[in-house]
Amino acid sequence: MNLEEYFARTGYKGSTEKQDLETLTDIFQHHIRAVPFENLSIHCGEKITLELEHVYNKIVRRKRGGWCMENNQLLGWVLRGLGYETSFLGAYVFNPHQNAYATLMTHLVVKVVIDGKAYVVDGGFGVSYQMWQPMELVSGKEQPQAPGVFRFTEKNGVWYLEKMRRKQYIPNQSFSNSDLLEKKECRKVYMFSLEPRTVEDFSFQCTYLQTSPDSLFTKKSICTLQTPDGFRALIGWTLTETTYNYKENMDLVEFVTLEDEEVEKTLKEKFNITLERKLVPINVKGSYTI
Repeated sequence: MNLEEYFARTGYKGSTEKQDLETLTDIFQHHIRAVPFENLSIHCGEKITLELEHVYNKIVRRKRGGWCMENNQLLGWVLRGLGYETSFLGAYVFNPHQNAYATLMTHLVVKVVIDGKAYVVDGGFGVSYQMWQPMELVSGKEQPQAPGVFRFTEKNGVWYLEKMRRKQYIPNQSFSNSDLLEKKECRKVYMFSLEPRTVEDFSFQCTYLQTSPDSLFTKKSICTLQTPDGFRALIGWTLTETTYNYKENMDLVEFVTLEDEEVEKTLKEKFNITLERKLVPINVKGSYTI
């Protein structure tokens, strides 16, 4: 495993000497635009493991993506290798259909401290809730980014992330009531504490999420990648392409339904993913919004 090979994977050609916010942001943005958030292994008969070397080989050498425990573990390794002060945190994801936070800590994020200021770096959430810049860990401050306005609030040692989005224009009106569309303009994303975590703290969750019939990830095949002006997502057979702020305070959200034979071609052309095993797409309604 080496950093040069990782940077070749993400296309980053900037400084590796400075441990400042500008460099961190640049490295982070190259990651989220090159490495998809995806759970396709579950739906093509592969096991997801959290061993760092396995994650590295999957994302860097096989040019795949991964979910938060893979993407953010790799990011943490990269940043530590460059000399950043980093640690892992564990979060509980909000389920909009149940209007509640999960009871299982399933989301791993990276905390980075630069010149005494703490930031959250999360390269493993995907779709419109994927931050594009490290977020300063400060309560109540609105932090505008291209995807929308993010904000942390802290109550009794628990931190909450929420996001305010723009209005949405959907040309294909047959999708205007899709359960994939987030209807609320302000959306809770996840909650977490500042207790440092290890990758081992997520071993049970990693198994549960890819095996339980109650898991979102067994109910939907997901691949999502950030683009220079928005993001694209393939959920089951539904391809979504979103352009942020294509008109004043309005995002363009385009939907198309793929045929079976178009799925793997779309993964290659839109996400630069070539699977080694046959994908079985799935999209059980509910529990996931873009």
